[in-house]
Amino acid sequence: MTHFNLHQLDLNAFNTAVSSCTGDVYMVTSEGDKLNLKSKLCQLIGFQRLLQTDRETAQLHCTNPDDEQFFSHLALSNA
Repeated sequence: MTHFNLHQLDLNAFNTAVSSCTGDVYMVTSEGDKLNLKSKLCQLIGFQRLLQTDRETAQLHCTNPDDEQFFSHLALSNA
């Protein structure tokens, strides 16, 4: 599971990475909410949280470990 700071996230690059994944991608928030980012509705909810919160952190979990490579170019592991 990868930790990342949502406030430092490039949404376009992140969305492209999620779309490239073959398995499910989950965002687990600090409150324990688990959002499947392959769902457009969950993406909207997750991105809305990003826009409303200054310094939210979360975890990223890919059901296919090979999918984590799509996020390696993003500055996600600085939390």
